[in-house]
Amino acid sequence: MPFERSSGVLLHISSLPSYGGIGDMGPSAYQFADFLEAAKQRYWQVLPLNPTGYGNSPYGAISAFAGNHLLISLEYLSDWGWIAGERIAGLPQATAVVDFDTVGKTKLPLLSEAARNFLEKRPAKQWERFLAFCTRSAYWLEDYVFYAVLRRKYDYASWHNWPPAVVHREPAVMAALAEEYALELAIERVIQFAFEEQWQSLRNYCTNRKIDFIGDIAIFVSYDSADVWTHPEIFELDEHLLPQKVAGVPPDYFSATGQKWGNPLYKWEALAARGFDWWIDRVRRATELYGPIRLDHFRGFEAYWSIPAEDENAIDGEWVKAPGAALFSALRAQLGDLPLIAEDLGDITEEVHALREEFGMPGMRILQFGFGGRGAHIYLPHEYVKNTVVYTGTHDNDTTLGWWQNGASEIEIAAVGVYLGHDTDIVWSLIRLAATSVADICLFPMQDLLELGSEARMNIPAAASNNWGWRCPHGVLSAALAQKLAALTEVTDRDGIKPEKKKQVFITTMASNDAVTGFSS
Repeated sequence: MPFERSSGVLLHISSLPSYGGIGDMGPSAYQFADFLEAAKQRYWQVLPLNPTGYGNSPYGAISAFAGNHLLISLEYLSDWGWIAGERIAGLPQATAVVDFDTVGKTKLPLLSEAARNFLEKRPAKQWERFLAFCTRSAYWLEDYVFYAVLRRKYDYASWHNWPPAVVHREPAVMAALAEEYALELAIERVIQFAFEEQWQSLRNYCTNRKIDFIGDIAIFVSYDSADVWTHPEIFELDEHLLPQKVAGVPPDYFSATGQKWGNPLYKWEALAARGFDWWIDRVRRATELYGPIRLDHFRGFEAYWSIPAEDENAIDGEWVKAPGAALFSALRAQLGDLPLIAEDLGDITEEVHALREEFGMPGMRILQFGFGGRGAHIYLPHEYVKNTVVYTGTHDNDTTLGWWQNGASEIEIAAVGVYLGHDTDIVWSLIRLAATSVADICLFPMQDLLELGSEARMNIPAAASNNWGWRCPHGVLSAALAQKLAALTEVTDRDGIKPEKKKQVFITTMASNDAVTGFSS
């Protein structure tokens, strides 16, 4: 699907400087939308919005459909009358990083209290929307709320360690649990409704300012998730419902031993026999939340790295073919021409390029990758085509300043000097390089716009801890920064103004100049 020439900013919701210890969909989100509008940006890219599990990774969610309750604004719940203001007083005003454990322990009880109050008061208009939400979302909501409630009941043990009758979802047992935990299940439904209300309100606010969200779908799901518990038949599990092979990537730029992610692999033949119904539901859900959708690890839709579950690392995996063309054909038949972006980084083959091109998806280019030698030059602008999305770096990279100060090799530093003609002001030099490229979409991590170093890095791939916690400082979204970015956006024609209109403005301006100077063409 073709995209207009435009640009945007990558900033996950959790990184906003919100009240309460973690970024959320409250006032800071709207202030950031105002900043994007002032800076003439068209996109706000976020990471997956699903509830996270072990390690707090948005790519290791416990549901591929639900919203992350920690991103709900308690301030707005108070404004709605769901919870008294004094109940949420005393939460952290600002923290440099997210302390996920503390946030979870303090925020979840308050969310549950607010949901309980909603169930008791049943405010008329919201109650009607709540019932409608439950009806249209039942295909994923009921599975998720059961999983969330039972996960707490069994002390957060993985679902395969629950009582066998619950593991296998025996109807009589599930009916008894539904009756016993009716209130808890209702509370979880309300929390998901609150997420939906706040997200759609924020999205509408952005839409009115001509800003759209770019979302993100992680190709795999966590083993300990509502998805695998409720649909074990579509995953490669043994007779004990344990993974036989797991996902990851071979040794690469980020790790000499590869990355063993541990996600269960799909039974693609089983999914194909069902018309890829689960994937269609998943992508349909994403279209309810976002405009364009980035497909993480696009390589895995053509062939995926299959690792024996018992292996310690990813070295001895193997590539296994996936039915990507059949899947995307099914998605197109059911959902139409989708605005998908392929994260085609890593060990990319001609078959992967062919799959992406067959369905018209733009690929990604990362400027930090482009200076390491001739083989890396595909990431430099002179190699781009229009149907491309360019980044200075992503959530998996160091910040541009951090890379320059701590990670760039002598070869890369020399290449930057040759390519740019200088090696100072590296951050904005690469920002300008991305913006002036032919790529249809240009995206900047917020950390780069703020010229921050490695302390602001979001994620180190293959590192098991201390990721995902960075938060944007208070007070940095200045008018001067917005004006600087807006000027670059305008001069590189990424501000959304149609070429014909710019041509007319140019003609009008030239005619005006002729009248003043006395010259004519």
